Amino acid sequence: MNEGACYPPKGAGRGEDQTMRISVESSLIDENGGFLPAVRCVPVSVLKYQMDLQDLTEEDSSLEPVGSWERPDRTGQLISFNEALQHFQTADLSVCREKIQSTVPRRGLSAFLHCLFGPPQLCDGLQEERDLILAIAQCSLDHKDPVHGRVLQTIYKRLTGSRFDCALSGTHWEELGFQGSNPGTDLRGAGFLALLHLLYLVMDAKTLLLAHEIFRLSQHHVQHFPFCVMSVNITQIVIHALREECLSKECNRQHTVIPVVNSLYAAIFLHLAYIWKTQQKTILDSSFVLKDLEILAKRNPKQLLRNLDIYLTKRTKGLSPGKLSRTQSIPESHGSHPKTLTFTGICDLH
Repeated sequence: MNEGACYPPKGAGRGEDQTMRISVESSLIDENGGFLPAVRCVPVSVLKYQMDLQDLTEEDSSLEPVGSWERPDRTGQLISFNEALQHFQTADLSVCREKIQSTVPRRGLSAFLHCLFGPPQLCDGLQEERDLILAIAQCSLDHKDPVHGRVLQTIYKRLTGSRFDCALSGTHWEELGFQGSNPGTDLRGAGFLALLHLLYLVMDAKTLLLAHEIFRLSQHHVQHFPFCVMSVNITQIVIHALREECLSKECNRQHTVIPVVNSLYAAIFLHLAYIWKTQQKTILDSSFVLKDLEILAKRNPKQLLRNLDIYLTKRTKGLSPGKLSRTQSIPESHGSHPKTLTFTGICDLH
């Protein structure tokens, strides 16, 4: 198969209004807590509003590749989240581990106040699990690693419905919301953890439908946004919340870290879709929305997780998103919006 030769996502028509599109920059989140740029194909008419946004096409040289396993080639087979995670649990991540900072360093009055009024520390038995997550976030995408390739193929197939493998680089990745032909260039600040989160979203039976709905919303002719780049930024928010010990209480309660981190990622993506749809957000609003999501994830992750649980429970029972409780409160973010979680269906926009 030629590089870039791949089937387009189902239902992704190329109307006349979408043929004249160019890459435009939009500020999102960086590894220092600022906001990285997201690039998305947008109509030329929007370009004049985007001149002040920054570029995210540079690959972060600080991310370390993880060596391939010596195992039979299983190209073409879908890979589960647990299998991909086991790859990193047994791989040599010593170089990546040297780069991590498990918690945000504090000094002086800040350290004193954090000790008195801050969140609890993570239990000793969970610190290794936390450090594994942060180490994976320091790993880059290695196209020579068959496991890495299967992760990419699985994400592509589950999002598009394709039954065929595609090239690991090519313009088809831009259709999924990466900035260019190589997905690895968009992983700065989140590393391979960003791809593991996408894999979790599309391979978990409870969140697959949510992934499809958000992906369809990202393709809207007015409210489009770069699905995969937005996902990377959400992973960065989760990393920040984890390092600032905002998730310690919930992790201690559940006696685990990885499931909490995965659930918070999905919960933030759900909340982003809710805000994006109900407030008619566009790519011009992305930096504001992501700033508010980071504040919310750090201040009240429990509420986000509760909203996700309600959404998935209703879905499991066969109810449409519109049947979600109209009395379920949801924390406010930037600007005014309804205080109830009243989905009418993320993918109902035409």
